[in-house]
Amino acid sequence: MPNKRSPNAVRLEFKPDSLVQTNLSGAAFSGEWLWVAGDEACGIDRLRKLEPTGSEQLRFGEVRDFPLSGLLDLPGLPEEEADLEGMAMADGFLWVVGSHGLKRKNAKPERSHAENAKRLAKLSLDGNRRLLACLPVELDEDGAPCLVRKARDGRHALRLKGDAQANQLTRELADDPHFGPYMAIPGKDNGFDIEGLAVDGSRLLLGLRGPVLRGWSALLEIKVAAHAHELRLQPLDDSGLLFRKHFLQLEGLGVRDLHFSGEDLYILAGPTMVLNGEVRLFKWAGARSALAANREPARFETGLSESVALPHGRGCNRAEAICSLPTELSAGGKTSWLVLYDAPGPDRQQGEHAVFGDLLQQG
Repeated sequence: MPNKRSPNAVRLEFKPDSLVQTNLSGAAFSGEWLWVAGDEACGIDRLRKLEPTGSEQLRFGEVRDFPLSGLLDLPGLPEEEADLEGMAMADGFLWVVGSHGLKRKNAKPERSHAENAKRLAKLSLDGNRRLLACLPVELDEDGAPCLVRKARDGRHALRLKGDAQANQLTRELADDPHFGPYMAIPGKDNGFDIEGLAVDGSRLLLGLRGPVLRGWSALLEIKVAAHAHELRLQPLDDSGLLFRKHFLQLEGLGVRDLHFSGEDLYILAGPTMVLNGEVRLFKWAGARSALAANREPARFETGLSESVALPHGRGCNRAEAICSLPTELSAGGKTSWLVLYDAPGPDRQQGEHAVFGDLLQQG
């Protein structure tokens, strides 16, 4: 269980026109190649491991963009942001999920009070936010992993059945007593907001930043399968149940990312609303077995342990993505994880296009 943080140990170099820049919200590895997502883009960037040039332990650059519009028939417009918040690599696919939530316009200092009051009352939904998809990864002629619409072995890029307004998941949740009332509330107001993704075969776990209900955070468990070039929800058991709810005691924090490590599930947690508050890493020991054995439509998990607290700033340096490093990238064979930050502060930036993440390691 990682308990030691090496600050600014990983350097990421982007380009002026890169799809993803500083607001990093998802990460996954293909060997020595790093995939990252940002919450203000509609695409994914791939970075290559390079030799360090300064005090960092790892450096990634030579970025390549993969716009989602070239890989999927998107539910929204190509230029609309997808607000990608979760990523996971599994069985030759890169899985991605958008926040699925509404957004509220913010007040601006240059606007009048009346104009800002109107802005703060305006809600909207970018259709690409309601995206859950798997993207085939295959090697090009130079041996570099690439995202493709259709792989040579016949695998297709697939997204959950739906359109710009709703998909199968949001329709199923609309009448749910716990989450249905929050579907019409913006994510940053403790409304419905997916920010974590973990994959175990055909079983997916979606971590919710919000809502947090009387201090209980939640994971949604679903099962998906390919059908006619799209993903569709599948029953979790013979009862026909299409989703299960797992309520976690994270001491009032919402889920920011999820990561399986062996049998255990790690939960990166932070404030559900726009607050400068604690960001912590929790461990659900034996989660894989517990999930496989569970038949309850809703269960409560209180036996979580805490690994490490992560730093945060005022309006900056919010930990949003966590994933384990491949063995070949871990110094001395120790278990190491990468942590990336949304809204990096000046201490996590160098120039206009380089940002830094942390390493978590076993002490």
